[in-house]
Amino acid sequence: MRQDAFYAGLRQNLDELRAQGLYKQERVLASRQGSTVVCDDGRRLINLCANNYLGLSGDAFLDGAAREAIERYGYGLSSVRFICGTQTPHKQLERAIADFLGMEDAILYAAAFDANAGVFEPLFGEYDAIISDELNHASIIDGIRLSKAARYRYANNDMLDLEMRLAETGHKQHRLIVTDGVFSMDGTIARLDKICELAEQFGALVMIDDSHATGFMGATGRGTHEHHGVMGRVDIITGTLGKALGGAMGGFVAARREVVDTLRQKSRPYLFSNSLAPVIAGASLAVLERLSSSTELRDRLHANTAYFRRAIGELGFTVKPGTHPVVAVMLFDAPLAQRFARRLYDLGVLVSGFFYPVVPLGEARVRVQLSAAHTREQLDAALAAFGEAGRELGLLGR
Repeated sequence: MRQDAFYAGLRQNLDELRAQGLYKQERVLASRQGSTVVCDDGRRLINLCANNYLGLSGDAFLDGAAREAIERYGYGLSSVRFICGTQTPHKQLERAIADFLGMEDAILYAAAFDANAGVFEPLFGEYDAIISDELNHASIIDGIRLSKAARYRYANNDMLDLEMRLAETGHKQHRLIVTDGVFSMDGTIARLDKICELAEQFGALVMIDDSHATGFMGATGRGTHEHHGVMGRVDIITGTLGKALGGAMGGFVAARREVVDTLRQKSRPYLFSNSLAPVIAGASLAVLERLSSSTELRDRLHANTAYFRRAIGELGFTVKPGTHPVVAVMLFDAPLAQRFARRLYDLGVLVSGFFYPVVPLGEARVRVQLSAAHTREQLDAALAAFGEAGRELGLLGR
């Protein structure tokens, strides 16, 4: 009987989500990832909702590197790193990540979520404090919970509030300020220059999760720390291989050698998870080599971003301001965001509606993510669809 009640409770909760318009549906792709995709109903759509910032996910450029890696190193390792799960491409990729970001060393994880889950507990204890931006990614929040350090939050990108948290934690042995480099729901870039100034003033360390910046933010794509001119002043960078850097999976921590070595000894997601597949390591190496030799993809991405941001505003939509390729088109109402996304699907554009609990109540939106792979014709077609759907749903004047 208790089991029946448990399952009945789950069904009731799911029914309530459907009734509130908050139930999330998964779109099934029957093609490679790209600027256009084919869904399982056979329709080809302009894709505006992938983290495929540089257009490399599904690009034939990576096929050769992936094929070479799998032919030489195999499909998988059936082992964790410290037993017999470390291959040459793992060490090469860690070195390449550290060099690309301007850090001393790097360590690979199965996912960026694992990197954030595994970075805090080995490094910070009961006499320390972690000061976290209130809009940080869920993986940072969960990782902090695993640490015995005292937890503090500051208002999003609010330097006065951060300064107050630093002042009240002066008695702690070590203090870490942690922030997303880019807040992925809004496209807001962290004020990392100001954060570094406060950290130096108060003797704190700085960590950023740069998952939505590595590869394309900054003059040569190194990330938020390059964008703000603070390379060499950030202590820990976590990030992903699953967005701009090829779009497969895998995460990393880049930091001083003693930090990385400590994580190799004590970080549980690293110690107790299978090694990253060698095919991902090999392909990711090819991505970093390409990005180190040219800013072409980065430049194309930012041109597409500027064009779309200007045009969507001219149509009359409310858009979160910024320069990042995440463009939050604000609709404020969750069911409306769902209807808008469905209508865009009918018009040949793939976007997703975001609503509570992913974003705060009353801040529902569709999130557009631009890519270097988008052509101007695709962007114009998508903008026309936004205009048509907006007029039909009463969001824009006719």
